[in-house]
Amino acid sequence: MHAVTPFAGFGLGLRRDHYRDFLEGEVAVDFVEVISENFMVDGGRPLRILEQVRAKLPVILHGVSMSIGSAQGLDADHLARLRTLADRIDPLWVSDHLCWTRTSAHNSHDLLPMPLTCAALDLVCENIDHAQDALGRAMLFENPSSYLSFPQDEYAEWQFLAEMSRRTGCYLLLDVNNIYVSACNHGFDPRDYLAGIPADRVRQVHLAGHTPGEIVIDTHDRPVCDAVWALFARAMALLGPVAVMIERDDAIPPLPELLTELDQARSLAATARLEAAA
Repeated sequence: MHAVTPFAGFGLGLRRDHYRDFLEGEVAVDFVEVISENFMVDGGRPLRILEQVRAKLPVILHGVSMSIGSAQGLDADHLARLRTLADRIDPLWVSDHLCWTRTSAHNSHDLLPMPLTCAALDLVCENIDHAQDALGRAMLFENPSSYLSFPQDEYAEWQFLAEMSRRTGCYLLLDVNNIYVSACNHGFDPRDYLAGIPADRVRQVHLAGHTPGEIVIDTHDRPVCDAVWALFARAMALLGPVAVMIERDDAIPPLPELLTELDQARSLAATARLEAAA
């Protein structure tokens, strides 16, 4: 399986609200990320727009419905369409989530949590091997936000991810906001999570906002909060070269607001790495 070469840069999710900005001018980002399923089609305007943006910038394909934790295995048609898109776009990499979304009879359209057990790890690794073989490339998998745990759990989530990447050769997309959300909901120390992740397998970092409350909800509808920025700075002191992205999927502001937030990520990352090297 081909290695995923590190790429250091700062980018945004490409959303419909900002298509014109990317098509008609130069946007101060190093890459964009798109939701794979929105472009897994034979043609049409969205795919043409993606190809035009790809002519200017590197693209990451980020999926939400591979369902890598499905006990029924992976959907062959989904993998074939994703392979066609990846061959057409030549992305930096292809990613998805450590979760399950469907059974043989039902698709939840949600990122449902995995039991962190030995049996689940065996299943996930088998599915990842299948996906990577079908796509002809190593993939990245993202840590999910979590709202419940299973009494049968045998691993901490970071231990599960570390063993998963070791066994399959996949890489990791570290969502710092999701770490924070899960830590609040389950009462663990997010610093333990960062310390337990194999830094050499991380190729990308997500940053997003969430809705606070008795249960913290990962909503991607507001700016990154101070606590997540602090956790991001700690992560950047530990990680090698990574692609850092602001993720906003609802209440999407004008592009200049997101670029200002991305500049904050650049500044914090630079400071964290200078302090770590001192």
